[in-house]
Amino acid sequence: MNPEGEAGMPLTFRKSFRIFPGVRLNINKRSWSITTGGGRGPRHTVSSTGRRTTSMDLPGPFGWRSTRSTRRSR
Repeated sequence: MNPEGEAGMPLTFRKSFRIFPGVRLNINKRSWSITTGGGRGPRHTVSSTGRRTTSMDLPGPFGWRSTRSTRRSR
């Protein structure tokens, strides 16, 4: 602990498993997600919390782009 009584960096849990070629199961402390694609095309992720993400690596100085949409509550 530091002099202010706060702990250092919090511990995190994250694990990723390759299920099939191009499909990964990602698990963390609060949720899990399935990621498909990658390689030379877009990557799609669907989370147990309802979040859907599409991302893609772009050539040159653009790096990568990501779009997100979440499930609306009723």
